[in-house]
Amino acid sequence: MKGTTAVEALDAIKASVAALAVVIPGAGSAGQEDPDPLRHQLDGWLDTLAEAARLQAATAALVVHAAAGFADSTRAMASPNALPQGRIAQEMAVVAEVACVLAVSERTAGALLAEAHELTTTLPLTLAALQAGNISWQHARAMVDETASLNPAGAAALEAHFLDPDAPNPAQGCPAGELVPSRFRHQARTWRERHHPDSIERRHTKSALDRRLEFAPDRDGMAWLSAYLPADQAAGIWDRTTTAARAMQGPAETRTLTQLRADTAASWLLGGRTDDAPSPSAQVLMTVPVFSLMGLTDEPAMLDGYGPIPASMASRLMAESSTSFHRVLTDPRDGAPLEIGRTSYRIPVSMRQWLRLRDGKCPFPGCTNQSLDNEADHLLSWADGGTTGISNLGQPCHKHHRLKHTTAWTPTGATADMPPGWISPTGRQYASEQQDWEPPDWPPQFKNEARHLELGPDVPEDILSREPPPENLRPVDPLPEWVWLQWPLDDPDPFPPDGLELCPSTAMPEDPLPAWIRQQAPVDEPWPEWGVPQMV
Repeated sequence: MKGTTAVEALDAIKASVAALAVVIPGAGSAGQEDPDPLRHQLDGWLDTLAEAARLQAATAALVVHAAAGFADSTRAMASPNALPQGRIAQEMAVVAEVACVLAVSERTAGALLAEAHELTTTLPLTLAALQAGNISWQHARAMVDETASLNPAGAAALEAHFLDPDAPNPAQGCPAGELVPSRFRHQARTWRERHHPDSIERRHTKSALDRRLEFAPDRDGMAWLSAYLPADQAAGIWDRTTTAARAMQGPAETRTLTQLRADTAASWLLGGRTDDAPSPSAQVLMTVPVFSLMGLTDEPAMLDGYGPIPASMASRLMAESSTSFHRVLTDPRDGAPLEIGRTSYRIPVSMRQWLRLRDGKCPFPGCTNQSLDNEADHLLSWADGGTTGISNLGQPCHKHHRLKHTTAWTPTGATADMPPGWISPTGRQYASEQQDWEPPDWPPQFKNEARHLELGPDVPEDILSREPPPENLRPVDPLPEWVWLQWPLDDPDPFPPDGLELCPSTAMPEDPLPAWIRQQAPVDEPWPEWGVPQMV
């Protein structure tokens, strides 16, 4: 941005802010004939907030242009024959000047200059979205952070995935700017893990060497204890302590869930037991691409509540943890998880697990409460004619479950693949975050028709030759009515560990994949889930 253009942009923003300031005193005012003046006033204040946020983003873009322009102009004025020590001193002077102008620390000024350089040289779509007010400064910083270790092509692909609707396989769900920055960072990190040029196996092996447990004293007789662990171990510990803490809640229990979780973990670590809490096994969902499980590709699996994990970790968990980790295979055509069956009006464990796969967290916009802490809920109540099906179920956290039943916040309809959105008391509609499933990578030998024939006649040709379905169309269950699940109605426990059993009245048809995959499962497992498939 040239100097004249920068001045013009600054004048335009000043004029916009001044005009908005004039309007604000009467932002909710309505004429005497307005049928609902209070509603008009509410809408006016919300419109003012939205416009102020867009102006704030545009101002942040101007700061980026100004910081990058100042640094570039200073370098242009420097002598081309300057020694390295002179260049370092010049960079220090630039940082100090920006820090003084903005009245911030030199560390903050240095970070701003680095971010401004990346946005003006590497991330044009991000800067354009910021300048248009479509994303906030926090979103832009998250994009800079998540593209830091990518090459230029990878950085361009990441920002195009989230900011260019015409890009191949764009992000699903609500636009990036409608996600809170922390959730946008999570989605960007997930995409980065899937598409990073370095294998996730190699990066995980290197990072695992840094695992540690740290102790940090704090004031008021308190301290912090933190652990840096492989994701599967951390997720299992969190899930197990949360389940035990929830089991201790009741009318006579005054401690919050957060306090119970901390007390449970401390008791287990210090004494190996708790006085009141049960010691449940972890119940963590893990979504695994079929070809990755078979060892044909190295695609990462998805750990519920965390994100991508190496395929080797997923295979090890399935081999060693028959009850703690629930395995869900994804369809090789588009990456969507295969349906989990159900035949009861009650909400069985299998349907709750499907909700965890679909939503990943509380579906209320901006909420980061993970699936384990949430409560299955009928969007349209049973008394009002609602049914017990995936499209009429949500899993809000306790706070937003209460919000739904005590205020005018109303969830919108859901589908088998998309969580419900929300309508506010003022009538505004807000979309929920959606899982960003991606089509898996097919193994090279399956892409070549000649190679298909070499695999032998037992490989189902109709499966190997399938083309991906149309965009945004969820595939039909490839095993319709193959397995039916039955919920034992006389079981008083809503979350029994063996609450699912094969329905004796339903006969199993012939295996649709004969002699291709041999399924292995522990003999004592009440509901034999998928074991590690092996090529026969």
